[in-house]
Amino acid sequence: MTQIIISGVLSFLVAIFLTPFLIRYFSDAGKGQEIREDGPKSHLRKRGTPTMGGIAIIAGIVVAYFATNLFAMVTGRGGFSVSGFLVLGLALGMGALGFADDFIKLFRERNLGLNKTAKLVGQLVLSLAFGLAILAFPNEHGVTPGSTHLSFIRDFDFFDIAYGPAFIGIPVFLLFMYILIAAWSNAVNLTDGLDGLAAGSTAFVMGAYALITFWQFRYSCAEGFTAGCYEVRDPLDLAILASAGLGGCLGFLWWNAAPAKIFMGDTGSLALGGLVAGLSVASRTELLMIVIGALFVVEAASVVIQVVVFRSTGKRFFRMAPIHHHFENGGWPETSVVIRFWLLAGMATMMGTAAFYGDWLVNAGIGL
Repeated sequence: MTQIIISGVLSFLVAIFLTPFLIRYFSDAGKGQEIREDGPKSHLRKRGTPTMGGIAIIAGIVVAYFATNLFAMVTGRGGFSVSGFLVLGLALGMGALGFADDFIKLFRERNLGLNKTAKLVGQLVLSLAFGLAILAFPNEHGVTPGSTHLSFIRDFDFFDIAYGPAFIGIPVFLLFMYILIAAWSNAVNLTDGLDGLAAGSTAFVMGAYALITFWQFRYSCAEGFTAGCYEVRDPLDLAILASAGLGGCLGFLWWNAAPAKIFMGDTGSLALGGLVAGLSVASRTELLMIVIGALFVVEAASVVIQVVVFRSTGKRFFRMAPIHHHFENGGWPETSVVIRFWLLAGMATMMGTAAFYGDWLVNAGIGL
């Protein structure tokens, strides 16, 4: 538990103190966010606000993760793990993709940044690399960081593709990884449209996963098979990463809350999306993440619905997508939208965490 707290505090401190330097740098360089002309008119005043603040979130996560694990090694309480490195690597890879997009927008003065093909190819490469690596590196008990089972809170037996021929099982799993990672990274990216919305919502998710992965560590089957134990590789390191994500989001939110002094940009939103996806796979809770991250799901779904309806009928289903702009265009103040969406995100994380705990009670023989 000490390591989890240290990780969160360090990440928070790095993010909250590094962000003002980024604000000054991008302000002095005259590099700011462009605003969609077809978006809410109230957003036009945000034109020129510094962006790429996700650098501070990533820095906080990296510093906290490495410092905490070095502390653990020195004190004899464990250390780095394969699972942690893979999830962090996915987040950094997605962050690098977002950085390239932001860099092109700001410094090459191309408003669209990376084109859709480049983004999709980048996500594909990162997803395939992560998918292959997550099935490798078995520990002494033969447990790999990931599994080809589909999992809610525990593995579903009926979706086990691990025992089929390799040429059937692995390709299906890699396709699933691509869909999952692309979906979560794009969902968080779409949510990043109002001051503080993505950072605050992701903080809720990271807090929930810090609790969930700590519980998996506390009742790990590696410590002996008991009723309700979890066959999850390196859950404590995942808890350290989730706590670092929580601290980084909160530290950045200090400056990103309305009126935002800086935006996270694709650098931050894609990195956080990669962290969300990676944690769900490594903790074997891919479907539970849909409940915990329900706000992201709704945001992404609103865009899909808008596109499908518009192409089918020529009419708009929402006033504007993603859905947070629908309420803005309906007359809600931006801060009201953000706070109410935070409430929804908080309720979703509580529901997901409650489902996780309820499952443990049942499997541990305690009952509800």
